[in-house]
Amino acid sequence: MTTDTSKSAGTQAESEESSRPEPRPGPARRWAAIGTSGLALLPLALLGAAFWIGRLVRPGGDDWCFLPVVRDGGASGMIGKFFLHDNGRIANALLVIGYGSFGVPGHQWFALVSGVLMLGILWALIAAALKRAGLTAPRGLALLVGATTAALLFFATPNPYKAFYWPASSVSHTVAPVLACAAVIPLLRARTRRGRDFALGVAYLAGIFIGTLSEETAIVACVVLAAVLLMSLWALPGAGRTRTRVWCVVAFAGVAVGTVILYLSPGARTRRGRFGADSASMFGPEALTTAMRAFGHVLGTIFTTWQYLGAVAVGVLLGLLVRGGERGTDAPEGSLRRRPFLLVLVGFLAFLVSGYLCVVVAHPAFGASVATASRIWGDFLLLYVLLLVGVGALSGRALRARRWGIRAATAAVAGVVCAATCVGLAVPLHRLERQMEVRAQRWDRQDRSLRNGAARGAKVLPYTPVSVSGMLEPFGNHGRRAWPAQCVAQYYHLKKITHSTRLP
Repeated sequence: MTTDTSKSAGTQAESEESSRPEPRPGPARRWAAIGTSGLALLPLALLGAAFWIGRLVRPGGDDWCFLPVVRDGGASGMIGKFFLHDNGRIANALLVIGYGSFGVPGHQWFALVSGVLMLGILWALIAAALKRAGLTAPRGLALLVGATTAALLFFATPNPYKAFYWPASSVSHTVAPVLACAAVIPLLRARTRRGRDFALGVAYLAGIFIGTLSEETAIVACVVLAAVLLMSLWALPGAGRTRTRVWCVVAFAGVAVGTVILYLSPGARTRRGRFGADSASMFGPEALTTAMRAFGHVLGTIFTTWQYLGAVAVGVLLGLLVRGGERGTDAPEGSLRRRPFLLVLVGFLAFLVSGYLCVVVAHPAFGASVATASRIWGDFLLLYVLLLVGVGALSGRALRARRWGIRAATAAVAGVVCAATCVGLAVPLHRLERQMEVRAQRWDRQDRSLRNGAARGAKVLPYTPVSVSGMLEPFGNHGRRAWPAQCVAQYYHLKKITHSTRLP
């Protein structure tokens, strides 16, 4: 009887304890929340300005060929074009339909819609990872990390226009890797059997989607999954290790199915024949050596882009300001901290291997220009940025044992670097805005002229190339490159367009 009474009293005490409100954060935590929220306004302001600049986007390059197909053939026409004739990327066709169905306004809204979507995914990914690791962060810190990561992914490349504003490129090489990250969120959030089953289903379907969206992102996903399986040998506790392995195998199976669908498609066979990209030529010694030299040039550009220090800086803030996770049995964070060098080494090797393989796959289509075609780097650049954030976070956690003055000084320096990174990205973005505004004005002027001429019954009209940031236009290279002249003529219901050097 006494035992039952004591148990009842203990249960009542625990219930009262759990019903009590959590203690209010101390002054240090409140100031940290204010500081991180204020600092997050800088990358958010940069992203907001970039979204507003998106109104100046006008079709160009491959867009000229996509728009008439979506307009005249609808969704089935676009899917047929990709799957049967162009490249086999069914998921890519679906995304093109998403913005191409709205014509020119779809291109103008693309930056806002895709940018907000990718920012939300990265923000949710960081928040879910922190929660899974048993860590609590000041308010605004996850948003700061997500916004900085997004800004670096979009604008730290040599050609932000093609990486972010050009829809035909962005859906394949910028949106695709972020969508791959979105598939991880259900796994990090899963707490029940039903949640884990849902995460497996998402992983499989997302794998198929990525496999039919971007060959390069599929390569990065497979390499990362292999790296996670390797790290699970030491970095995860018992039950978590098994669940993670099962998830990785299911995700890998999805990517494999999607890749097989793409590879066997008539469109992919046509593309390989057009570029002579059979397996013997793509993976021959000469091709692999050439791709290695090109990848070395890519790494030289990436490693000398100082703005990526912002990823390390925001990671340091993350490591300094989070709390908890030291004794969580279900969180991998404690295990990872014991072997940080091994974790960084595996992550860096995954970046190098996946990046090199992406260059190998892209080389037949791009040739020597693969070393400078920065728009295709986004598939592995996101991994690079996240890796730098992780390196910074591990460094910040290591500094937690130092004196308060050292931690405060480190946080201040990291905040300055984050601010400098935003400024360093804003300056070229402002220059790009002016170039895009000039192009938009000229494009609209010529668009009106061509539409009016077609309405009067004309079948052949002059066209003046109007390009920005190296975008391909009809009669580029001083009139010697005709592509995509026929697509432009089809868009305006003309039989032919001719080269002109003067705007109407």
